[in-house]
Amino acid sequence: MATRVPIGIPILLVLMASPGRAAEPPAAAPPRFEPKIEDAMLAPVPRAAREVRTWDEARALLNERSTDLRAAAAGIDRAEGRWRQALSVLLPNARLQGALAYDLLNPDSPSFAAIGAGAAAAGDGDPPSVPTAVASASVTQSVVDLAAWRGLSSAEAGQRGAEATLDDVRRRVTQGLARALVAVVSAERAAEINRLSLRQSLERDALTERIFQLGAGTQLDVVRVRQDVATARGALIAGDELVRRTREALGLALGLPEEVGVPPAFDLDGLPAALREACAPLRAVTERDDVRAAEAQVEVAEESRRQARAGYYPTLGVSSSVVALTTDPGPGRFATWNIAALVSVPLWEGGLRAGLVDERRGIAEQAGQVAEATRRGATVEVERAARQARTAEALLASAVEVRDLARRQDELTRRSFEIGRATSLDLVLSAAVLRQAELSVALREFEWVTARLDAFLTGARCDR
Repeated sequence: MATRVPIGIPILLVLMASPGRAAEPPAAAPPRFEPKIEDAMLAPVPRAAREVRTWDEARALLNERSTDLRAAAAGIDRAEGRWRQALSVLLPNARLQGALAYDLLNPDSPSFAAIGAGAAAAGDGDPPSVPTAVASASVTQSVVDLAAWRGLSSAEAGQRGAEATLDDVRRRVTQGLARALVAVVSAERAAEINRLSLRQSLERDALTERIFQLGAGTQLDVVRVRQDVATARGALIAGDELVRRTREALGLALGLPEEVGVPPAFDLDGLPAALREACAPLRAVTERDDVRAAEAQVEVAEESRRQARAGYYPTLGVSSSVVALTTDPGPGRFATWNIAALVSVPLWEGGLRAGLVDERRGIAEQAGQVAEATRRGATVEVERAARQARTAEALLASAVEVRDLARRQDELTRRSFEIGRATSLDLVLSAAVLRQAELSVALREFEWVTARLDAFLTGARCDR
C-alpha cells in the first residue's frame, strides 16, 4: 500500500490585477500528492515449499535425518565392537570340527592322515570305519594375560569417548540448527526492510518527478532520486538471494536437499527457553563433551601403551580337547580327551615389541596435547561467547539509537524538501542513512539472539 506523501511546494501566485481592481482572495491549498506505487519487485519472496513451524518439529527432523548424528552413533557401535573383541580374548573359546576322510590309495584302510594316527590308535575298541568320520571339540581359557586386560581397559575408554563424542556432536548440530533458524528469520526480516526501503524510494521518486513537473525541481533532482531507487533495487535483489541461501542452509542442517523456511509466526523469542528444556548448563568447562572425549582418547592411548608393554610378560592358559570317530562296527567311540596348561614366555621378536611400545608412547603424547588444546579452546570459547552476548546487546542498543535518529532526520529532511529548504541530495542521503540504520538494527537484533544461544550452548550438554 502506497504511503501518502504530502506535498506543499511553495508556488508564489502573483495575481496581476488591473489598477483600481481589488485583490482577489488567496487560492485554496493544493490537495496532497498521493503517489500510486506499483512495482513487481515489491512482492515478497515466495514461501518455501516446506516449513518448520516449531522448534520441536525442527529438532525431531534433525534427530531423524542428521548425518552427523548417525555417524557419531555409528562410532559408538564401532567402540562396542572393539570392546567385545577385547573381551573375547579373556573368555573361553570353544571350537567344534568335523571331517569325513577316505584314502584313495588304500580304500580298505582308514585315513589316518585326516583323523591322526595317535587318535586312531589311542585306547582299546573297535577300529575306525572306512570311510572315517571324525569330530573334535576344544576349549581354551586364558588365566593370566595382562596385555588382554589392558586391551579391554583401552576398549572401555574408547566406548566412553565415543559416547562423549556423540553428545558433543548433538550439542554442535543443535547449535547449528538454532543458528540456521535465526539466519532464516534474520534474512526474511532484512528482505522486508529492503522492500520497505524500495517502496519509500519509489515514493520519493514520484514526489521528485511531481516537483519537477511543477517547475520547482531540476533534472538533477530526478536523477539523484532515481539513482537511490536503483540502489534500493540492488539491495532487494541481494537480500532475496540471501533468503534463499539461508533456507537452503536450514534444509541441509535438517538433512533435506531443499529449501526449508519458517512461517512468519515462528516464535524466535521462545527459542532460548526451548533450548533449556533440551540442554542443561554445565558446572565447569572440563565437563564439556568435547573435553571428555579428548580425555577419553588420552586414556585409550595410555592403556594401549600399557598393553604393548605387557606383551613382555608371560601368559598362562588352559586347554582341553576331545576327539571322537566312527568305528566298524559302529556307531563310534571317543579316541582321546586331554587337558593341558599352556605357558607362553616371549623371548625375542626382532624388536617388534619395542617398536610397538615406542609408537604407542608417541600416540599417548599426541593425545595428551590434543586434550590440553581442547581444554584451552573450550575455556576461551565459553568466555568469548559470554562476552559476545554482552557486546551484541550493547551494539543493539546503539543501533536502535542510531535508527531512531535516522528516522527523525529522514522525516525532517522530507519536510524540508517539500517546502523547498532541502535539496534532493539531502533527501537521498537521509534515505540511504535510514535504510542502512534499519538493516543494522535487524542485523543486531538477530546477532543478539544468536549470541545468547551461543553463550548458553557453548557451556551446556544436550541429552536429546
